[in-house]
Amino acid sequence: MRSYREFASVYDRLMEDMPYSDWMYFARECFDKYGIPESVVDLGCGTGNISIPLAKSGFQVFGIDLSAEMLAVARSKWDDPAPGRGVRGERGSIRWLQQDMRDWDLPHPVDAVISFCDCLNYLTVKEDIVRTFKQTYAGLKPGGLFVFDVHAPRQLERYAEEQPFVYDEKDVAYLWTSDYDPVGRVIRHDLTFFVRDESSPPFSGLYRRFEESHAQRAYDPDWLAAQLAAAGFELLDRCADFEWQPPNDNSERLFFVARKPRG
Repeated sequence: MRSYREFASVYDRLMEDMPYSDWMYFARECFDKYGIPESVVDLGCGTGNISIPLAKSGFQVFGIDLSAEMLAVARSKWDDPAPGRGVRGERGSIRWLQQDMRDWDLPHPVDAVISFCDCLNYLTVKEDIVRTFKQTYAGLKPGGLFVFDVHAPRQLERYAEEQPFVYDEKDVAYLWTSDYDPVGRVIRHDLTFFVRDESSPPFSGLYRRFEESHAQRAYDPDWLAAQLAAAGFELLDRCADFEWQPPNDNSERLFFVARKPRG
């Protein structure tokens, strides 16, 4: 059983060690190298941990996610109580949109699209990757950048080898198990959470239990490159683990930088 509302409420707590600053630094390096955008789509923005710093840096950001609950958390962090309303930051702005990354759409094209934190691995059907690439191409201005990361195939194998994972704090705990299909390169993550019930009487020791299941698929990097080309993109860079170096057998996270041709 899945409880997106419950999961969204603890997401930031459980993801606090994720390398968000590294993603921001990598995006800035891309922009410095290939052209600084004004408008940026954060595809699969979650609770806004990359969208918000981008907006505070001066970009016009569109945070797109399928989960209304994740967007509600992002909106509360940005102090934007009205769904869909753009709000000025220190220099930039954000508009939060509940859309499917396979069919995302804006009234006008943008300068750049990013999709970090292995969002594309959650598309477990090849045709959905193809749709997302085509839709992203259509949503970019000529010369616009598309920057994303995915788990390397070997990384999903590592998850299966190293599981189970346990997190145990006074107010929240989880047990995380994984089951990997080497033929389809699909991994299923099953998580059981226990979160302290703040509505219960003090010192009662009552916890809410809920469960989450997530599936991810690893894709051959050459296949991804071929699909980018088929969608019309020019592939500018393939690198790994936040470094501008070619991937190798030990790489965990693969980065792709592509551009919609200007002419």
